[in-house]
Amino acid sequence: MGSLRSIVLAGGGTGGHIYPLLAFADALRRHFPEIRITTLGSPKGMENELIPAAGYDLRSIPAFQLPRSLNLDLLRTPDRMYKSAHAAGEVIDEVQAEVVVGFGGYVSVPAYLAAWRRELPIVIHEVNVPPGVANRMGMKFTKRVAVGFPHQLEQAEALRNARLVGVPLRTGITHMDRPALRPQALYHFGLRPDLPVLFVSGGSSGARTINLAVAASAKRLAHAGIQVLHVQGGRNDPFDVPKDLPVPYVVVPYLSDMQLGYAAADLMLCRGGAITVAETTALGMPAIYVPYPFSNQEQRRNALPVVESGGGMLVDNSELTPEWIESNIIPLARDRQRLAAMGSAAARYGRRDGDEQLLRFVLEAVS
Repeated sequence: MGSLRSIVLAGGGTGGHIYPLLAFADALRRHFPEIRITTLGSPKGMENELIPAAGYDLRSIPAFQLPRSLNLDLLRTPDRMYKSAHAAGEVIDEVQAEVVVGFGGYVSVPAYLAAWRRELPIVIHEVNVPPGVANRMGMKFTKRVAVGFPHQLEQAEALRNARLVGVPLRTGITHMDRPALRPQALYHFGLRPDLPVLFVSGGSSGARTINLAVAASAKRLAHAGIQVLHVQGGRNDPFDVPKDLPVPYVVVPYLSDMQLGYAAADLMLCRGGAITVAETTALGMPAIYVPYPFSNQEQRRNALPVVESGGGMLVDNSELTPEWIESNIIPLARDRQRLAAMGSAAARYGRRDGDEQLLRFVLEAVS
């Protein structure tokens, strides 16, 4: 491996951009303990809660929503983009960065622009199809594009020549021994070791449809001997769960340590965000994916290859009802053989080395 002294990482807005950035920063620090890592974020994004808490230097620069159609004239004219790129450039100069790595979100664009003006190497990491608007803009300045999943290479013309590296994930996930951690996880949540556990999570902000459908199925699940560990999600209203159930139904508002949830679970019910799919498959977790319906269907595209490889099931948001749960989830959660087969298929699809592979790609760009 080569060496690196100073790097700027740009990405913000949502967890989908920030979690891979943090996992990659951890990999940099493991290999180059002396490296200077500087991250760029916007004043309002989730990065303000997550990045400083993880021990990394976060610099705020102004970031602006981009129009959906892109051309270079768009960037040459507005003075606010000039101001943003100028602010990003000042940080790049101050820390004497050797490379800029962007993970998407509007804050990445000024970083790409500033790096391009300085003729610094730029590496883009993208997890969605179609690519996000900020990374599409960045692709006008660099050919060095890395992707998280095989289907991206086939489904997006812009990503045809990208490098498949996987998604950088925290070592807490990639090095985790689920069976070994299971007793501790069950004890932590007050769950029984003799009954299956359905783990429900709609991502960091939660998913109202999933919450209400599962809560409405609480009695049916409990009488079938299925325990539930249910993450409500940060932006969601509480929901009612009957009090006198014969088996545990545990609701937590937010789970900062997802490892414990994964360790306790036999089956997961979740959205199809890129990070969720990367984590469930890295862990060999059988999952039922309920893609977020109001978007350009990228969550469906993320989950479909896993389902086609036998590692999960897919259900439309509108079809997730208590009746669907009763006729599909209950028999699956009680079928250990089928769960084991699904878990093995998911693990064959998943990757655990996205952080290391992206680092290799970045070092190539710098040399």
